Amino acid sequence: MKKFINEIDHLLDESLDGFAVAHRDIISLHREPTFITRSTPPQANKVALISGGGSGHEPLHAGFVGAGLLDAACPGQVFTSPTPDQMMAAAEQVENGAGVLFIVKNYAGDVMNFEIAAEMLDCANESILVNDDVSLPKDHEAGRRGVAGTFVVEKIVGAAAEQGADLATCKQLGEKVINATATMGVALDSCTVPAIGKPTFKLTEEQMEMGVGIHGEMGRETMKLTTAQEISNYICEIINAELKPDNNQKALLHINGFGATPLMELYLIFHHAATYWQDKGIDICRSLVGNYTTSLDMAGCSITLTIMDDELIPLWDAPSHSAAYKS
Repeated sequence: MKKFINEIDHLLDESLDGFAVAHRDIISLHREPTFITRSTPPQANKVALISGGGSGHEPLHAGFVGAGLLDAACPGQVFTSPTPDQMMAAAEQVENGAGVLFIVKNYAGDVMNFEIAAEMLDCANESILVNDDVSLPKDHEAGRRGVAGTFVVEKIVGAAAEQGADLATCKQLGEKVINATATMGVALDSCTVPAIGKPTFKLTEEQMEMGVGIHGEMGRETMKLTTAQEISNYICEIINAELKPDNNQKALLHINGFGATPLMELYLIFHHAATYWQDKGIDICRSLVGNYTTSLDMAGCSITLTIMDDELIPLWDAPSHSAAYKS
């Protein structure tokens, strides 16, 4: 394992120290417990949006704390859920009269700890569960995982909250985006968790892992490596069957890198995915390409499609400013 590390146990803390100094005009880092908030509080009576999860997915979530996006983020250790005390401290810091909305990825630890925090809070609060990973069946025992579609939810709901939408409206809007979003990923090589020191799984030069998770989980099937177009079409077929977009419907297409895939390849995948849906009469009216929900140093990417309408498009276009995203 070759990584820029001093001591593994201090990796997250030292990384957050660097992040806080680099973006001190946008965010503030709090310790004991650890959480991140906007450096400048928003206006009073705004719904506070909080998300979080294990580190290793940067820039998710800390990179999306800022105007028009999240009010706070709670980072856990690598691929490990943050604790309820982090979530409670963050909520108490940023709640300013309109309640708190937790945006939770569907992983057992995240769900449990956010539920504990929500039950212990004195202020009004709601939670939405992101479960956009269609590589798993709808009836999977643990439910579908929350993956790259999480940022789409954070951006759209963040814009609504910034514009003054109340807690019930933000929750309803988030659930609408979740139901309109589907994601599936593919890995060409595994990530290496620093504390483990070796790849989570192994693939030969002729293999790829289809339907992989963002924590280094094996996917739905180990397949023979093929062309970018065939990989893209395979994933698009599954997403299309899930969402069943209508002819002339507008959509956001998000190609997300897992940390070790060049932008040249990500834009190639975008080209094929956009062509796939355009050939079906879908209007890819908005796009996002890059590393937004990573898996440390995994080689691979995911494709996300979100069905858009006249309510969602202006919210996606609304101004936002964070360390990792500005619109």
